[in-house]
Amino acid sequence: MDAKDPGRTAQLELAIGARMRTRRRQLGLSQSDLAGRLGVTFQQVQKYERGANRVAASTLLAASVTLNTTVSWLVGEESSGREDDDDVFRALSRPGALEILQSFNAIADTRTRSALLALAQEMAASPRDGDG
Repeated sequence: MDAKDPGRTAQLELAIGARMRTRRRQLGLSQSDLAGRLGVTFQQVQKYERGANRVAASTLLAASVTLNTTVSWLVGEESSGREDDDDVFRALSRPGALEILQSFNAIADTRTRSALLALAQEMAASPRDGDG
């Protein structure tokens, strides 16, 4: 990584934050839980997860232990090798996204899953009418 490229650095912080959030939520931890284990405030965890603040190396190490993963995974070095992994983790870090995926995977009936997918795709394609 080029340390002189602020855009690339910002992308790395976003990717780390997205992975932290996704893993934290997979483990059922709140931001306050993670904050307590890292010795920071929950607001700081929010900033890490949004990519607004850089995560110090010592905090990154503590996060990897707390989240039962590796620093390499948190920074995106342990992945499938696909360039769009960061996009997937950013998408999964959105509120409700992981729960929707888990619920979708819990639906046993193929037709029901297909119907839900079609509904979600239709909703995503429809322009908002301003009704709230």
